[in-house]
Amino acid sequence: MTLMSTTDRYLSPQDCARRLGVSVKALRLYERHGLVSPLRSEAGWRAYGPEQMARLHQVLALKRLGLPLARIAELLSGRLAGLGDVLAVQEQALAQESARLSGALALIRTARAKLAAGGTLSIDDLTQLTKETTMTSKPTDEVMKQIFDPLSAKHFTPEEMRAFSAKAENYDQAAVTAAWDSLIAEAKALMAKGDPASPEAMDLARRWKAQVDLFTGGDPGVETKVRAIWQDAMADPKAAPRLPLNPEVFAFVGKAFAALKAAGGA
Repeated sequence: MTLMSTTDRYLSPQDCARRLGVSVKALRLYERHGLVSPLRSEAGWRAYGPEQMARLHQVLALKRLGLPLARIAELLSGRLAGLGDVLAVQEQALAQESARLSGALALIRTARAKLAAGGTLSIDDLTQLTKETTMTSKPTDEVMKQIFDPLSAKHFTPEEMRAFSAKAENYDQAAVTAAWDSLIAEAKALMAKGDPASPEAMDLARRWKAQVDLFTGGDPGVETKVRAIWQDAMADPKAAPRLPLNPEVFAFVGKAFAALKAAGGA
């Protein structure tokens, strides 16, 4: 049991949760996952001091990037163990978001000025405005089906589609979706860090390829068709804003996989 010093200030779970905007239940969850270890008073009460608050900042910063708690635990026990490392990732992610918001504001101001002067917005203007200023949430399964069914029919034969459907019946679709959500969130976080040749990025590329192989069976021809489907979807101005991936993420993962191959890991 860790005893608290009488010279430092410590927060109760309730005070800590209130200050960070989370619930006490969430603090207990982070504790169960080994992400934070509260101090204990002589009476056994939990308390949070500067060290625990710094750790919670790391957890919440990575969680904000979309990473699941299990992956956060892995990262914080490895190369992102220090607060400075997590702050660097967070800074880059926020800088990218700030640049995106600045660009979106500029587009809106330009559009408003054009309308105020009696002008009109072209289809290209409206397309760019929508793409750059509309915040999108995770697409539903139905939305993804509407986007990808026509594209799949374009690139795969009916026989191939039936074979894929039969194979999919053996999958835990919820687990597959959760795995992709985790990989995509991790890719975005590592892309913010900026080094596709880092050990973490190469490890991501290895797990990304393994997930792709669940569908393709490791067949390069099928993988090429899947890539073409995604490229078509991302090139569609109506579909692209609703996709969980974008060309930048694809490019980053591609560079990470190239680095993995160069290192002899693929």
